[in-house]
Amino acid sequence: MKREIVIAAVCLVLGAAADRFLLQGAVSPPAATAAKPTYTLPNYEPGNQGNGQASKDRLAASPRHQEMVDIKVPGVDKPMQAFIVYPERPDKAPVVLCIMEIYGMTDWVKATADQLAADGFIALAPDFTSLKLAGTAVSAIPAAEIMADLNATRDYGLKLPAANGKSATVGFCWGGGMSFSYAAAQPDLNAAVVFYGTPPADGELPRIKAPIAGFYGGSDARVTATVAPTTEKMKTAGKSYDPHVYDGAGHGFMRAQTPGANAKAAQEAWPLVVKFLQDHTKAD
Repeated sequence: MKREIVIAAVCLVLGAAADRFLLQGAVSPPAATAAKPTYTLPNYEPGNQGNGQASKDRLAASPRHQEMVDIKVPGVDKPMQAFIVYPERPDKAPVVLCIMEIYGMTDWVKATADQLAADGFIALAPDFTSLKLAGTAVSAIPAAEIMADLNATRDYGLKLPAANGKSATVGFCWGGGMSFSYAAAQPDLNAAVVFYGTPPADGELPRIKAPIAGFYGGSDARVTATVAPTTEKMKTAGKSYDPHVYDGAGHGFMRAQTPGANAKAAQEAWPLVVKFLQDHTKAD
């Protein structure tokens, strides 16, 4: 009698399991995980003036070490803040200063530093406004102070154990002009990239030693009108200046990668930037 009761209980259990199997369609597959996007250039940031979820998401998903650091600027009591991202590589890397747009330290500037690190560089984005009162526009800071801040940032980067002794700048908008000007102010800079930024005064061009690569929008006449005369002046001064103008692209196309000319310009420009930086920042 006990044997029959046990058999009946087992049958009930097996029957219930079979019902669940049929209802669920055999073994449920593991839940699909969303693939993390792979970035090969700075991301399109549709947010307000460089602050937006797209860049926040990118930074949150990045596998690279990133942090805010304090940098001592000679003659200034308060340390300047800078955002640093390290590349994942076994050897020492060049230091590239990522110079902000006119909007200041934004999510997109930080995400662009992450892209530079993804491309193999130690990326440092100095926050010039961190030395000023809240709300101070970066464009209101005297150029001499910006040059001093960039020198301090470059010195900080080159002293890192992971640095290979080479340095470069990449600047956008207002920062593009500062990248060009810094090449005139810092004779030991190895390369400078200018995105839609204006050149320094004519008298400063002969002081430039680093090669300059420029990237401009064909529909950004305010800035791009300076390219042809700057090309002639740099040639006369015996300096290296390689400008690229993208038809139909507007100012800020690297961040505002709207479909069409802006997106095309960004996609074509960034590989040239990476190669230019690699060619001119190789360890001795």
